[in-house]
Amino acid sequence: MKDVVTLAQGAGGKQTSELIERIFKRHLDNPDLTADDAAVLAVPAGRIAVSTDGFIVSPAFFPGGNVGKLSVCGTVNDVACMSATPLYLTCSFVIEEGYPLADLERIVEAMAATAAEAGVRVVAGDTKVAGRGQVDGVFVTTTGIGLVREGASTSGALARPGDVVIVTGDVGRHGCAILLARDEFGIEADVTSDCAPLAAAIGATLDAAPHVHTIRDATRGGVGTVLYEIAHQSGVGVELDAEAVPVAPEVAGVCGMLGLEPLYLACEGRLVVVVPEEEADAALAALRASSHTEGAAVIGHITDEERGRVLMRTQIGTQTILPEPGNELLPRIC
Repeated sequence: MKDVVTLAQGAGGKQTSELIERIFKRHLDNPDLTADDAAVLAVPAGRIAVSTDGFIVSPAFFPGGNVGKLSVCGTVNDVACMSATPLYLTCSFVIEEGYPLADLERIVEAMAATAAEAGVRVVAGDTKVAGRGQVDGVFVTTTGIGLVREGASTSGALARPGDVVIVTGDVGRHGCAILLARDEFGIEADVTSDCAPLAAAIGATLDAAPHVHTIRDATRGGVGTVLYEIAHQSGVGVELDAEAVPVAPEVAGVCGMLGLEPLYLACEGRLVVVVPEEEADAALAALRASSHTEGAAVIGHITDEERGRVLMRTQIGTQTILPEPGNELLPRIC
């Protein structure tokens, strides 16, 4: 087999089967992975959550991860945010002709490791090869299925005045890492993506605080965009304490040089959790005791004033409106 992906490997014949056996099945094999047209799965009784997402991040490899890890984290976290335990994933690859097989294998290895950490099985997939220039390296799409825990209900439409707003770690790290990996500005800083699977942390939080109203994955658009979405969905206002928003010094430094707002930079391992005040301490303790959410902090609360807006209480005690995101958010990460 050649050391790069060929068009023949996407044609559905012998070379496709060899590619699947050599890379995909080798790393992703499990009792539910099918060679048929669709996986037949055992689904426990109850409600299921389903999410699908496409990942076209450039560069495909970045400090803290790659597009394979990202494709599992993104979908697993979206399913978990709906109070569900992720069970199964499917994946679809569109690969550019000439893409190095060694890089493809690194991506699939990362997917396998991340799926194992998240406790999910990849059960079906698809591989297509596009001509040179039709795809930027490799595009990955994943679909996830999870079982919603009995009695739980989380949604961006359920935030209520008096609720506490928690973020599960420092913000803007992933977007900053991708920006620096592109090396377009000549800035050197040690920034690693926060990309991580968060289903276990969400489960622990719901065990400790069963009446959590909202859990959102602050991906593209960052925490600021998520807060505006919650404000609109729930018809409430959000008031933030600027000093309470955790930002790593290296991320703050890069944002300062480029005039970027960390609240609008993408995260791939951070949650926004909106919880009734009486359960806030329990939720915070559970998050701080879980992997990948040890830096959880209260950053504000939900109000019945300035509905549909996000307000920021500044370091000097004044209050300002956080601008609502519009047009194209920079830097674009996918």
